[in-house]
Formats: sequence, structure tokens, C-alpha cells
Amino acid sequence: MEFRDHVYELLNTIDASQCYFNIAVNFDFTKNYLDLIVTHASVIYMLSRIDDKKAIVGMYNCAYEFSNGNRCCKWLFFQIMKCKCGFSWLCFFLYMFIQMAELLYYMEKLRTLLAQHRYVIQRYHLQYLSQYDALALNDTVQGMYVCPEEESVLMSSFVSTLSAMSLKHLDAGEEFDLKPFRLDWLRLQAYTSISKAPLALKDYPELAKVMNMAQFHTRMMDNVNELLCETADLSILCFHARVFEKLFSQSSEDVSMQRYLTAFPVICSHFSQCLHPLCPEETEDIKNQSLKLCVTFLEEISRQTCTVVLEICAEQCNLHEKLLPKHSAETISTARNKKLKKSLPKKGDVPKEKPGTESLRKDRVIVTNLDKMHQALTELCASYSICADFTVFKHIIVPAEFLLAQLEIRLNKVIVQMANYKQRTHEIARPSDLLAGIQAYVTSLHSLSCYINIDVTRLVKSVLLQQMQPLDSYGAQTITTLYTNWFLEGLLRQASRALIVHCPTTQCFVNQNTENEQSFHAEEYSDICGLRSLAELIGPFGLKFLNENLMWHIISQVGELKKLVSDNMDALVQMRANYENPEAMSDLQKKLTGSENVLKRMTIVGVILSFSSMIQDALEEVNVSIYVTLGVYEMASAAGLPCEIDPALVSAIANMQTDNSSIEEEFKITCLLLVFIAVSLPTLCLDPNSFYSREHGGHQNNIHCLATAVNHLAAAMFTVQRKNIQTQLQEFLKVASSILLQLGQNVERVEIKNRDSVYLLLHMIVEQSPFLSQDMLEMCFPYVLLRNAYREWVTQSVTD
Repeated sequence: MEFRDHVYELLNTIDASQCYFNIAVNFDFTKNYLDLIVTHASVIYMLSRIDDKKAIVGMYNCAYEFSNGNRCCKWLFFQIMKCKCGFSWLCFFLYMFIQMAELLYYMEKLRTLLAQHRYVIQRYHLQYLSQYDALALNDTVQGMYVCPEEESVLMSSFVSTLSAMSLKHLDAGEEFDLKPFRLDWLRLQAYTSISKAPLALKDYPELAKVMNMAQFHTRMMDNVNELLCETADLSILCFHARVFEKLFSQSSEDVSMQRYLTAFPVICSHFSQCLHPLCPEETEDIKNQSLKLCVTFLEEISRQTCTVVLEICAEQCNLHEKLLPKHSAETISTARNKKLKKSLPKKGDVPKEKPGTESLRKDRVIVTNLDKMHQALTELCASYSICADFTVFKHIIVPAEFLLAQLEIRLNKVIVQMANYKQRTHEIARPSDLLAGIQAYVTSLHSLSCYINIDVTRLVKSVLLQQMQPLDSYGAQTITTLYTNWFLEGLLRQASRALIVHCPTTQCFVNQNTENEQSFHAEEYSDICGLRSLAELIGPFGLKFLNENLMWHIISQVGELKKLVSDNMDALVQMRANYENPEAMSDLQKKLTGSENVLKRMTIVGVILSFSSMIQDALEEVNVSIYVTLGVYEMASAAGLPCEIDPALVSAIANMQTDNSSIEEEFKITCLLLVFIAVSLPTLCLDPNSFYSREHGGHQNNIHCLATAVNHLAAAMFTVQRKNIQTQLQEFLKVASSILLQLGQNVERVEIKNRDSVYLLLHMIVEQSPFLSQDMLEMCFPYVLLRNAYREWVTQSVTD
């Protein structure tokens, strides 16, 4: 109420003085008068909307008490600002559907340019003030025919102030303060705008023109920020969040406006100007609102940009996929048939397009889908050029980082989707195909740096490093987990059932010729090309995770083997002591139970270890750098170098030792396990699949992997137990040789059928062992038997 009374009193004074208002003459005087009217009208309008008069009285009391430091009037301040905002918004609303995003963008661009080139602007206006405005003002004052003394003093001070300005002050880094100059000009306007003034400003429009221009030039020297707040302040949008969001949504749907979208989050940096020292408690609300809108806008812009980028990458990946060698067979076959004039295509058949035909255009006007996507990407990336970063309530916002974060999330999902893993049917993309697809994506992503200044290399490294871990940074499965699950559940599980065979000749796994066709070709995933691609995809960290899972499966088999040894402890102890006594061994073998089970589990261990060895070889081929501190064996294994003792297996066996068992007990069990394996070898002759294949370089039932299992497992277990590996393997060799020599004496028994293939297995064990030699073998087993076995194998292969 007091405010209204003061306004009315001031208006009466203005009316009595018959003040003259003209925005082109007394600009500051007229502007202040209009501000007074707008503020008064806003308050009256707000009060008129409240029906309960008691509320008005309450508001008055609240305002009175707050002015004395007792209570706050946050609601009153908000309401006053919202009516004030309504008047300004009416002017703003006219541009809502007429390229509003472009208008906001260029307003922000101008603000940025003014801030960046402050020195240039000051230098220009300083020279303008001292070398033009001062002279023009002096000439205008000299030409006045009426100039009272007080007004003359003020105008003389104007001229002297402007004339005294020099570039030396600017170059010296001095701060300019021209507020007294502007205040004196406002006083002069007030003196000369009343009806009975000795000097009427309206009679000297040239003077008003020169002074108003000089007043603006002084503001460009020391008050640019306040001038920008008056002319380009958009903090009003803080109170119209829904309208602001609707405006952004409409602009984002218009392709021609997408290059201006970043103006919306930048405008959120203006919202701090809505704060008022009388209402400090509203700071947190406005801060949260500003950051929420800013993040929402940037995430949406990044989402749209990311979508276009990945669509371009997908299109390029499809084009690259057509160039893979696997598609060349059809082209070669077609060309060969055409040359030989065989099975020519029918007239109705449409010839298959060759890669590259999409680049041929008959007319420039033709626009492809890829052209449209590049155009959209150009528009979206152009919006990031408004500024590299800006501040919203002391939070530094970097728009490009939002795009990188969005790309990181989406790219991780895309790579996992490209793996195309189907757990139910055990299907997954070939590592070589996935690697080619990722390389196509990475190549396309690097072209993004031509549109916007972002570190694509950092993005790619971050994503690929996450894919080398079991889970990415958001807890989702990666290709490391997918391929680990597939190789364990798909390939190795079927290899343990001899549906897939390990082929030492070609260093891969191959499918058996069975009635039930496999859903995949094992060699396409396990050959050197496939495993090299896998090593590049999941890297040393991913291969370490895969190897740890392989070791877990081996340890579970070792646990079962120990149980079988414990069940046959007495018989095995006697066999170890009487292995050279054929009659005693024959009786003791009848007491053994689970011989086939032992060999089957050892074969599984051998298959897993063979696969692990193939992975290590592939890792060595890709020559991945390792930056971890490890022991000699661990470092060599991590780099893919072969080791006599598998460090991962040693670590796994050491971790499975229980507190209840002593090292000597474990050593005894290990020795008896080797005896169990040795005395069980003759049972392999009963399996028709124990035949040695010349083509594969191994046995049809994967028993050649027993050589790997015996050597690696014995070396690891004796290393943990700190026993001599060579001595114990020599004992195994003696027992195995004795048992197999006894097998040779049984000419009429069934075991003789695949006896030669089992002899070759014994030779493989010695060949692959770094602790055994041919001399040791010949001391136990006649070489003539091995020679005859090889001759029989060659003869059989030629006959087949």
C-alpha cells in the first residue's frame, strides 16, 4: 500500500512539473518512467487477482515484517516477478513459431562474441568517444544560443571527461568507471525536461542525439554485462519451463532449426540472474530447475546426434560387409560359369548388384538415404559450435561431453547386439566378422571429428576397454562374457562329447561327421583367424577372464578325479608297487572302478587346456601390449608366450587346497592319479573312435588331448606341492609303458584293435613334455613298437 502511495505521489509531481517524455530525446528519463509504470501495473494486476482481501492484508504484513528482518516474502516476490515476466513474455511470444531457435542462437552467439572481443570493443569505443563524441559534443554546445551556468558546467565536464580518455589507460589495464558521466546526464535530462526549465532539451535534439549516443558508448566501455542483461536477458524463461520445453521440442523436430538447438541449454546459464538478495531461499529451487532443463536439453540433442551417427556407422558397416572375402565365392562361381557358358541366368532373374554400385549416380539431384543422414549430422553438429563450455550455477557444462557419454552408452549396446548371441540355440557371430564390423564402425566414428571437435580416439578406447571386462561401466554384459559363455557351453561342451574334434594339424576344432548336424562350424570360430580376432576383440583382460573360467572347469574335474583316486586308494597303492608284475597287475585291475571315467575327465581337461593353449598362441600373434606387474611366468602367459608350467593352472590348483589335507597327502593323491591314468590306458583300445586320424593329426575321440592334460596337470600339481616334476613323470612313463607292453602280449583280445593308436598317444605325451625325452621313453618302451605303429597308421591311411 505504501508503494502505491509513493507511486501516486511521484506521478502527481511529474504531472505538476509537466515533464516532457520522448524516448528519442531524453532516453534514460523516459525509460525510468516507463519502468515505474510497468512495475506499478504489475503489482496492481497481481493484487486484483486475489479475491480475499485478508490475503492482501496478510501479504502487506508479511512484506512489512520481512523488511524489518523477521519473515520472508518468497511467494510475494515470485508473484511480482511473474506478472513482470508476463509483460515481457508477450513480446517474446510473437517469435515462438517464427524460427525462435535461430533467434536465440544468434543472440547467444553475439553475447559470446562480445565477451571474447572485449578489448577490441573497448579500444574501438574509447577512440570513438575521445575522437568523435567529444568533438561533436563540444561543437554542439558551442552552437547553443541559451546555456544556463549549471547546465554549462555539466556539459563542459562531459566534454572534458570524454576528451581525457586515452588508449594508454586501456593498454595499461586500467578499469574504466563512467557511471558518474551517465548519472550526470540523467540529472541533466531531468532538469531540462520540465515545462519551466531555462534550457529545454526538446529544443536541442542534436544535443540529445550526441549525448544518448555517447552514453551508449560509455556503457560499452565499462558496463557491457549489464547492457547485455537489459537487451538480451532470457532468464524470464526460467518461470515458463513448460513453454520453454515445448519450444525446444518443436525446434528439434524442424530439420532447419537443429543447428541452433544448443542455444536452449546455454540460455539456462541466464537463470542465475533471476535471483534476488531479498529471497536467498529460492536459490536452490532455481538452481535445480536450471540444471534440470540444461541436462534435459543436452541429453536430447546428444541422443539425436548419436542416433544419426550410429545410423551412418551401421550403413557403412553394411557396405563394408559386402566386401568381406566370404562373399567372393559366389562372384567367382558366377564368373566361372559365365566363362564356361554353364547354367546361364534366366531372363526374369535380376542380376545381383556388385559392391560399389550405390556410389554411381546418373543425376546430381538424386539424394540417397546416406546423404540425408550426413546432412542431418552436419546440422546437429553445427549446434555445438556456439561455445565449447558454459557455466550454470557454478557447474561447468561441456556439451561435447554429453555427446561422448551418449555415444559410449549406445556403442557398447551396439557392439553387444552385433555379437548376436542366442543362448538357447548357442549361436553367436564369428569373431572375425564382429571384428570387421567394429573396425567399420570405428572408421566411420573417426569421421565425426570432421564435424565437431571431440576426442573420438578416447571414446573408442573407453568402449573397447569396457568390452574387455566381464561387465561394462553400467553393469551390462560385454562381448567378453558372451564369447566366454559360448566357448564353454557351445564349443567345449560338445568337444567333451567328441561331437567336435580338436585338430592339431590345423590348430583348430572341427565338426565330426555325425547324423546330427551342428548349428555352427567349429573351425570358423577356433581357427587361427578366428582366435586372433577374438584376442583383438577382448584383449588380454578378456582372455584372462576366459582363461579363469576354463581353469574353474578344470578344477571341478580335478576334484572329481581326486574322489576316484580316494575310492581306489588301496588298489592303486599296490599297482604303484607292482607295476612290473603282470599277474598281480591283472588281478588288481579287476578291482579298479571308474577307469573309463578317469580317462573321460582327463580328456575333458586336455581339451580345455588345448583350447587355452590355442588362445595363448593367438594372443602372441596379435602382439598386445601389457602394462601390469606380474611374475615371470604370469607376464609371459599374459603376453601369449608359451610356458613350461601354466601359471593360471598352478594358481587355480593352489587355491583349491584345503586346510585339512597336508602337502604329503596331496602329493600321494597326485602320484596315484598318474598311476590310475597309466593303468587305464588299455581301456582306450575298446573305443572304436580311438583311431588315430592322419587328416586331423589326432584321435577321433580327442584322447590325444590326454597328452596335454597329463603334462600340464602333473607340472602344475607338483609345482604346488614343491616336488620334482621330472621324477614323477618318469614314474608315470614306466607304469604306462609296462601296462602297454602287457597289452601287446594279448594277441587274441579285443584291445589289440586300436593298440597302435594308443602307442602313438604314449609317444605324444613324451613329445609334448618339457620334462621327458625320447631316451627316457626308449629305456621303458621299445622304439620298434612305435615304428610299427606309425607304419600301420600310414598303411591304413593309404588304404582308406
